[in-house]
Amino acid sequence: MLHVRRIAGKSEIVVEQIEGWIRSGDVEPKEKLPSVRELCDMFKVGRSAVRDALTTLKGKGLVDVRHGEGTFVCHMDTTNLLPDVLLQKGDITKLYQVRKILEVGIVEMAAVNASSGQLDTMKHELDELSKAEAVKGWEADYQFHQAIAAACSNDILIDLMEAVSATIKKGMIDCHRIILSDKRLSSDVAAQHAAIYDAIRATDKAKAREAMLYHLTYVEDLLNSHLQNSNEVRDEGPVPPSRNGGD
Repeated sequence: MLHVRRIAGKSEIVVEQIEGWIRSGDVEPKEKLPSVRELCDMFKVGRSAVRDALTTLKGKGLVDVRHGEGTFVCHMDTTNLLPDVLLQKGDITKLYQVRKILEVGIVEMAAVNASSGQLDTMKHELDELSKAEAVKGWEADYQFHQAIAAACSNDILIDLMEAVSATIKKGMIDCHRIILSDKRLSSDVAAQHAAIYDAIRATDKAKAREAMLYHLTYVEDLLNSHLQNSNEVRDEGPVPPSRNGGD
């Protein structure tokens, strides 16, 4: 269900909310948006505000307005959203410094303390992630990492993870938007999550630590690499990060 924040009548805020639907995967490529009349009712604005918003979204390459048919979400070139969505290099570095400090230690504790129920939760989120074909797969990714945090059995660490959750979510959305355009990247990230889970299930602290550190470093490199190349005009998919070794 699409969530709407009631507004007074500015097309810019209509743009912001519809773009938010697209970013989060609430609406997917090729999906038809509600009609102009329905959007007017949802946002409590006039037709001119909605039409101006759709024109802006079309100019950004996010929607295709087909006369007589409606407005459809485009298959997105991820670079279209990078100025507004992707974390900047300094933010990426700071975020992953924090994640490495927290999550590498957390996963060691989870390998020792995880209950069968918590392992089941992790496996469920892995299964959901494997089935995700849209950017909304970030939600299962986020819940997988949160399930690991819960399994560490340390309330202070869990609270610290929650304190940076908004930034973590943003980074995951950016990551999933990138990997959707490259099956190899998607496969690599899936394998990394599986390696983390397998190490926790095997109660192997060393392997869990190694797998989590590898995963976080890989994603950090991926985001930085894509950001670095975002201003270049490219026909091919995103450039994968340069890595040595494998899972």
